[in-house]
Amino acid sequence: MTAVRQARPDATARTTLDKAAAENFPVAPFFLPRAWRADLMAVYGYARLVDDIGDGDLASGGADARHLGADPDADPSALLDAFEADLLRVFDASGAPSHSLLRALRPTVRRHALTPEPFLALVEANRQDQHVRRYAGYGDLVAYCELSANPVGRLVLAITGTTTPERVRRSDAVCTALQIVEHLQDVAEDLGRDRIYLPAEDMARFHVTEADLAAPTAGAAVRALVAYEARRARALLEEGAPLVASVRGRLRLLLAGFVGGGHAALDAIAAARHDVLPEPPRATGPRLLRRAGAVWRTACREG
Repeated sequence: MTAVRQARPDATARTTLDKAAAENFPVAPFFLPRAWRADLMAVYGYARLVDDIGDGDLASGGADARHLGADPDADPSALLDAFEADLLRVFDASGAPSHSLLRALRPTVRRHALTPEPFLALVEANRQDQHVRRYAGYGDLVAYCELSANPVGRLVLAITGTTTPERVRRSDAVCTALQIVEHLQDVAEDLGRDRIYLPAEDMARFHVTEADLAAPTAGAAVRALVAYEARRARALLEEGAPLVASVRGRLRLLLAGFVGGGHAALDAIAAARHDVLPEPPRATGPRLLRRAGAVWRTACREG
């Protein structure tokens, strides 16, 4: 068998990849085949970097911008343009990407004949973050998740060779749920960036103002709103859960981790009595394992 060869990340890329440990669910756990782990980390590195560009969270020193041939002082929109141009070199046999994380992505793209569309969608989601700061309705937020989250799940299916229309539909439900969960955890952090991912129509329904979200702790109205959105996310996780039973082996374990991680994060929000403002409620490792195990056992019974 030919060994899987992946570009070795430099120090700048390593900083980005190290953020995997802070995610709500395992990105590329040890039990997966080595080839899958390498490819999933390449996709994670890409998704994490584009988010960091959009959020203005790049490592200090400007190394990422220089890799992209951009001014280190450029605003996120300009950096996203430079990043997209470098991304397209991943798919162009006549050129070579400059950023080490994009060079690491190239073998993954070639191995699995991945197309540019899901990667471009993630760039577009971060472009949207630069000018869309509020979402009028739940449907608008779901449409944003179609750009910001769902492409990652579709890439996981493509890398593992398990793409079908039904699995894509279930995966989209799980990924949208995980994105909403992350927004609920990060209400205060997002507000600090002048972004609110709680639908305005729901805020009005629960009589929540932006000033309420800026408070040190959540009042009753904010807690009720967060609980409402958490129920929506939980329903999406349940809608997507049959995806886990539709696959076998170690991929089933991975997907159980994704779904279980979402449930565990929602459990943490509930344990905080839906007060997400002092700090983001995070699931403990044991809670995540218990939830993932429960999802896996259910899938084994059903599959």
